[in-house]
Amino acid sequence: MTRSQGSGNQIRRFWRICRSLPGGRRIFSLLLRRIVPYTGTISPRVLALEDGYALVSMRDRKRVQNHLRSIHAIAMVNLAEVSSGLALIHALPADARAILVGLSIDYSKKGRGTLTAEAQCPVPKSSERMEYDSVAVLRDQEGDEVARATARWLVSPSV
Repeated sequence: MTRSQGSGNQIRRFWRICRSLPGGRRIFSLLLRRIVPYTGTISPRVLALEDGYALVSMRDRKRVQNHLRSIHAIAMVNLAEVSSGLALIHALPADARAILVGLSIDYSKKGRGTLTAEAQCPVPKSSERMEYDSVAVLRDQEGDEVARATARWLVSPSV
């Protein structure tokens, strides 16, 4: 398999192309929503992406709210999962794949307004079967932490 054939490499390639275009982050985010339909339900906006790091936002809209008019807990989990996954997948070697095998989240306050998830994870050096934790911190517009999630990803050789 060549370096350009890995799924992480496709993400890197799409991001590199899109970010250099006017409105490129928006274009990349729209592509992401179409590729991963359930993730698309929260309309994530990818703001920054590099190996082991992602910054993704989500607007507060009626569609993602609960009965208390705050952002639903599961919408926040979705935001944590997509940001943690992008941080890891962007870093994958060409012959690797990743799948989510665990996710835990702690909520500190109601999520209101636009939320931003900042995810960081170790960069896999190989496709050796191994689990990696990616931590996503969700903050509101004031910069207050509303939730913290740890996503456990299993990296293995793509077959």
